[in-house]
Amino acid sequence: MAIRVQTAEWWRDAVIYQVYVRSFADADGDGIGDLAGVRAKLPYLAELGVDALWFNPWYLSPMADAGYDVADYRRIDPVFGDLEQAEALIAEAHRLGLRVVVDVVPNHLSDQHAWFQEALAAEPGSEVRDLFWFRPGRGENGELPPNNWDSVFGGRAWTRVPDPDGSPGEWYLHLFASEQPDLNWNNPKVAEEHESILRFWFDRGVDGVRIDSATMPAKDPDLADFDPEHPPVPHPYVDRDEVHGIYRGWRAVADSYAEPRALIGEVWLDRPDRLAAYLRPDEMHTAFNFDYLNCPWDAERLREVIDSTLQGHAPVGAAATWVLSNHDVTRHVTRYGRADTSMGRSPAQHGAPVDLALGTRRARAAFLLSLALPGSTYIYQGEELGLPEVQDLPDESRQDPYFFRTQGADIGRDGCRVPLPWSGQAPPFGFSPQGAPAPPWLPQPADWAGRTVSAQSGTAGSTLELYREALRLRRHRPELHGDRFRWLAEPDRRTLYFARGGSFRCLVNLSDTPVPLPEGAEPLLASVPMAATAVVPANTTVWLSCAEPG
Repeated sequence: MAIRVQTAEWWRDAVIYQVYVRSFADADGDGIGDLAGVRAKLPYLAELGVDALWFNPWYLSPMADAGYDVADYRRIDPVFGDLEQAEALIAEAHRLGLRVVVDVVPNHLSDQHAWFQEALAAEPGSEVRDLFWFRPGRGENGELPPNNWDSVFGGRAWTRVPDPDGSPGEWYLHLFASEQPDLNWNNPKVAEEHESILRFWFDRGVDGVRIDSATMPAKDPDLADFDPEHPPVPHPYVDRDEVHGIYRGWRAVADSYAEPRALIGEVWLDRPDRLAAYLRPDEMHTAFNFDYLNCPWDAERLREVIDSTLQGHAPVGAAATWVLSNHDVTRHVTRYGRADTSMGRSPAQHGAPVDLALGTRRARAAFLLSLALPGSTYIYQGEELGLPEVQDLPDESRQDPYFFRTQGADIGRDGCRVPLPWSGQAPPFGFSPQGAPAPPWLPQPADWAGRTVSAQSGTAGSTLELYREALRLRRHRPELHGDRFRWLAEPDRRTLYFARGGSFRCLVNLSDTPVPLPEGAEPLLASVPMAATAVVPANTTVWLSCAEPG
């Protein structure tokens, strides 16, 4: 296994693998993935050919929202391990040439965090309450919330708490679950603490942070009502200009290291110019491309998204990112197998017919497209196995607050978080040790035997082997690094065809019929096996070598 050598600006064209620890590998048999399980599988990830690992929160947490309710950033939750294990994992990853990225959640903390517990015990108007958004209620006796804001998870965004004497008291803001009180970034202590958290993890070798809900920490200080169907500009809590000061402070911390650390934003915005503002040279390095993730399987729409992404990033000199799935959205094998390929989770979409064969074929083609575009690519764990969304989870096994706070109107994210299958013919498919006393924390489908790592390893045509070969080729093709990119004349309007410089070409056939192979082009790799004919099959991507320079 070759150890990778990476440049200082590794994030510009890295392939980053998302590790959802709880569902990756369980070493101690309690049915929940842990750091020891991840460390044991690091050789698998290195051999897969990725450059970096992004870990969802592994910090101490009551797990009201799968760890995104952080109680202490300087401790590892015992269900995952301890700080010593985290440090050993980071060091081992580095020895294998893998960078490490961890999550930071600036919008909120856990209601079990020491700050919030102190705030609950304090009087209204106290300094510690100013770390959050405590406000008196409206109405004759303060019985109504301070404003009409709703939670992202459903229901109102305010919870009332008793005063220290037990009488009904103030309300606090939580744009997510009630267990996730929002922080008040107007208080300088909040910025000081988060910059200290960054240094804590950077000093332990972490190469970057992924910033959760990055547009939301800054709030309208007046907390005014608004109509969510016709929100004002600026929005009261999304993409306010004040938020950029937060990340300029973080960038200063990241740049203070001999090898600068990367800042990667979860930035959900419709306007490319507003997104690009987060990527200015003194703020974040990259941001997730949700327009691409949510784009339908359509040549014209994909071309528009690719063009707008590259054009929007160019003025600020930032690298684009390409992502198809993550821990928050329906897996793309399933999305691409539905008539509606968007990432919604309504009961109607959840229950829509799925053609898994078609979805798998399109997903493989989409991966080769993503990997051929300039910028960095993200792989969500299990996508290299072609895993679909698990849509038949029993309600009693679900844990996502989306499901509960919307009374099932949003089916939740558990279906994309089912533990990985590693080996064997039946659950837990090697996720937990043989004879483990506890089943996986979410039930695995009984028919996943053919999708395990062991079943696909060395199997010609498997999705795992396609990923391994594509990542190997990408690493060794100089044309696939850097920014060179130009569209070429498509053989059909339902195709995408582009060059990356040198002799490399990529052709994506998004139609349901074959299209001609470009003259003089020799296939390097295709998303499905190709017969020795001069056509590219339907729903297929092919990488090509062409004598004509790009």
